[in-house]
Amino acid sequence: EKMDAESKLLSGGDGAIFTILNKETELSDEELSVNELIISCRESKDSLNTLYTMFKDSVFAVAFGITSDYHLAEDCVIETFVRLTQVKRFSANKGDGKGFILTIARNVALELRRRHKREVTNYVIQSYGEAEQTVEDSIYINQLLKHLNEKQRQTVILKCCAELTFRQIAKVMKCPETTAKSRYKKAISILREKAGEQQ
Repeated sequence: EKMDAESKLLSGGDGAIFTILNKETELSDEELSVNELIISCRESKDSLNTLYTMFKDSVFAVAFGITSDYHLAEDCVIETFVRLTQVKRFSANKGDGKGFILTIARNVALELRRRHKREVTNYVIQSYGEAEQTVEDSIYINQLLKHLNEKQRQTVILKCCAELTFRQIAKVMKCPETTAKSRYKKAISILREKAGEQQ
């Protein structure tokens, strides 16, 4: 029931901006194939295109959450997939492909933000071509996310937009899994409180 409340708060109904998925499993066939695609994308345009189609939205969400700039986030998407073709060390059997891609995305976004020294002021979560996501929903989420600090905001974006597990988030953000969980819990309670105030 608690999870439903969280999903409801962050989804905005049918035009879900955030959907929360919690899956702690062994490497699935999909994860293994993602890992194999990462290894083959150096030589194969098809592999790169497949990875791009699968992860461009998640990479954009992570990048936008960090840069707060639509154009920088778009640059980050391109740079992330360019860097993916240059990866030399990655194990298909052990690696976490999705987490690996989003770690690259986060690092690229932080670099771009440092380079452009933009003030972080605007946190609209945008996504590619999803017509049912209304402007009102984006503005509402934007207002709510302003109440979080940077690490809380990144954790919520990685969990809700990129659908990473806490273990994956911990690896991406280089913190203990317990820290990722407590940050997320704190962020959700802030969002729930602020959402209540705004209704």
